[in-house]
Amino acid sequence: MGYLGRRIGKSQTTANPQADGNTGGILDLFSGGYFQRTGNMPNAPGIPPTGLTATGGVISDYTDGLAVYRAHIFTSTGTFTVTAPGTFGDTVEYLVVAGGAGGGYGSTSPLGGLGSGGGGGAGGYRTNVPGATSGGGGSAESAFPVSTSPGSYTVTVGGGGAGGVHPVGRGVSGGNSSFGPTITSTGGGGGGGSAPTTTGNPGGSGGGGGAGSPYPTAAIGGSGTSGQGYAGGLGSNGATSGPGYPGAGGGGAGSVGSDFVSGSAGGPGGNGVSSSIDGTATTRAGGGGGGAGPGNTVGSGGPGGGGAGGANAPGSSATYSTGSGGGGGGWSAANPGGNGGSGIVVVRYQIASLTATAKATGGAISFYSGKTIHTFTGSGTFSNPASISDVEIVMVAGGGAGGLNIGGGGGAGAVLEGSSITLPASTYTITVGSGGAGRRSAGPATPGTASNTTISFPGPSTWTANRGGYGATYPDTASQPGGSGGGGASDQPTGGSTTSTPSTTPLGTLTSYGFAGSSAPGNFQGAGGGGAGQAGQAPPTGGSGGAGGFGRRLPATFHNPIVAPGPGTGPQVGGGLGSPGPLGGYYVAGGGGGSSYPTSAPAGGAGGYGGGGAGATGSQNPPATDSQSGVQNTGSGGGGAGYSPSSPSTSGNGGSGIVIIAYPS
Repeated sequence: MGYLGRRIGKSQTTANPQADGNTGGILDLFSGGYFQRTGNMPNAPGIPPTGLTATGGVISDYTDGLAVYRAHIFTSTGTFTVTAPGTFGDTVEYLVVAGGAGGGYGSTSPLGGLGSGGGGGAGGYRTNVPGATSGGGGSAESAFPVSTSPGSYTVTVGGGGAGGVHPVGRGVSGGNSSFGPTITSTGGGGGGGSAPTTTGNPGGSGGGGGAGSPYPTAAIGGSGTSGQGYAGGLGSNGATSGPGYPGAGGGGAGSVGSDFVSGSAGGPGGNGVSSSIDGTATTRAGGGGGGAGPGNTVGSGGPGGGGAGGANAPGSSATYSTGSGGGGGGWSAANPGGNGGSGIVVVRYQIASLTATAKATGGAISFYSGKTIHTFTGSGTFSNPASISDVEIVMVAGGGAGGLNIGGGGGAGAVLEGSSITLPASTYTITVGSGGAGRRSAGPATPGTASNTTISFPGPSTWTANRGGYGATYPDTASQPGGSGGGGASDQPTGGSTTSTPSTTPLGTLTSYGFAGSSAPGNFQGAGGGGAGQAGQAPPTGGSGGAGGFGRRLPATFHNPIVAPGPGTGPQVGGGLGSPGPLGGYYVAGGGGGSSYPTSAPAGGAGGYGGGGAGATGSQNPPATDSQSGVQNTGSGGGGAGYSPSSPSTSGNGGSGIVIIAYPS
């Protein structure tokens, strides 16, 4: 399968904390990169078929052979809304996984019993993907028709159950997950505790039996639900288990939880089941492992995210958004069970066929609003066997790095835009510019230089987007000019100028956008680097750094779910292409923020909308904090580094660029 990317849908922009304490609602929107598609894809005549138009969840488009699918991934409760029918049919495929259960409590206390906890059962697992397997050995379910009337389908994602604690003992069962009014998966059954509730609960998959003494009977595992999951295993008892008093494994969607092993080993959790409904083969809904005594072998978590049991320790929690069970707590002292993992709901449908729509090869190919879009996040070639008219192009150069030692913010790479362009049959070489490298203040004083983004073709001829300039470094390195200029710093106060100019070839002119960096006042403050939509900002009074200039919002053609690399890992104000700016999402090329000084100063300057990195907060003791880097594939500038005489700090890297080419499908 070829992965094309993800974005945050209109009905879900943030995650909600799950019961296991993790935030499972946001996936990494740029993990794994983009799929680089190659090969011949001839354009078929006529109007190509189209898929449904729908919103909700985190959207992931990918190829499977010549088919292009769109998956809506819900890791928290939301709504799947169909707004227009498609020509690939009126049915969708789903995966509905309920929340996994918590593992049981383990204890040596006379008040809590003597024994280990059983593993939590996995949440119920239901799917109708043809040829796939539902939980409990069930076959794929029937097709699910959708329409614009009613159009909205409620999606409920069950939370993971909490691990068992004294005096309840048994783990809490997981919450149900559902899609629409008819498809519901049952939450996993809680794992049995050491006392007084040693039996596992029933559920989508059943909880494993706990263990204890003086209880004379082995603890029975909970039953699973037909077509959703398997039963939990059998826990030990005081007469046969010896000092370990191990618990059993919780049931998984793919197999039963294992019984305790001899007198000292907890039972492993049942297996999960793999699905590729979101474009990546992923195993989910594994059972939790049973706990055991000190020095004994614990039950491993079932494949798919199940938590392992504990040995003289609490049980491990399951992986969030897998619907897996938590591990049972170990015998000795008071050890709670691990929390179950939250569930997940995925809905997918076909949106295009590569043989029917693509007129060229190269980059990550996606389809949006009647356009075929090629996204290059790295260098490559765009090859079209026939002339293509009405082409739209966006090019973003690499962003500049932030300066050091109360440094200025890096300037963004220039953004080039053009439309109504005709590309004759040819091979076009795409070079995506890299961001400038940040530096440690104890190393070279000059930040690394970013690089241009280009499209070259026979002639020879080239469109060029100019790289962003780096920020100034106190006291000896001036800011650099660029597509957008870097910000100034103390003793090097002048901001870098813009070198953003139109780029002309025989095929047309692309308009360039970029602004200068701000100058610094000279009182130990870094100024903001320029963005593609606004000049860098001067530092305000009070010691804080200047903000980076706003980036530029992409043209409407490119407000495509597939071309949004996402917000990055830091709390940048602008985030990435999918994050909101003054007019909404899809901003690129924000300037980096300048740094602040000294310890009492407010925080460093904010990064500009579109992915600019924030500047660092200066410090004398403790050491200065490092600044943020620009978000990759937005061409944004990095933040300026702080200053500390006791230890070095690092300036932010500039973000790499991107090239996006669109034409009518």
